[in-house]
Amino acid sequence: MDLEILKIASDIDNNKNIKNHTHFSKLKNSLCGDEIQIKLIIKEEKIVDFGYQGNSCIYCKASASLLSKISINKKKNKLNELCDDVKLYFGGNFEITEKKWLVLKKIFKKKNHSKKDCILLPFKALQKIVSI
Repeated sequence: MDLEILKIASDIDNNKNIKNHTHFSKLKNSLCGDEIQIKLIIKEEKIVDFGYQGNSCIYCKASASLLSKISINKKKNKLNELCDDVKLYFGGNFEITEKKWLVLKKIFKKKNHSKKDCILLPFKALQKIVSI
């Protein structure tokens, strides 16, 4: 087990229920059973609060934790682009070029490629919201 993944997953600042959320998404990974729920407060096309919860593996938790931190104060359209880029990354384009997304390299490693469905789940749940 990668200790960095454990450290990221243990950062649970945004692992919370937002009762007054404006947007909501929930997904389940049919391959492994991971579940993730994302609740957001969006004002003027910008995410001002991000909460996630779920029953999932350490890779999904680490991904949700990082995603929650980088999403706050970002515009919906930029996050939609990020979600598209993440899919391309796991499709074989192993480049993350935008400086603001470089923190994702902590989990987007070739050695974690077998856990891609777990890592992508929070991004897919977020994209259901920000692509509208």
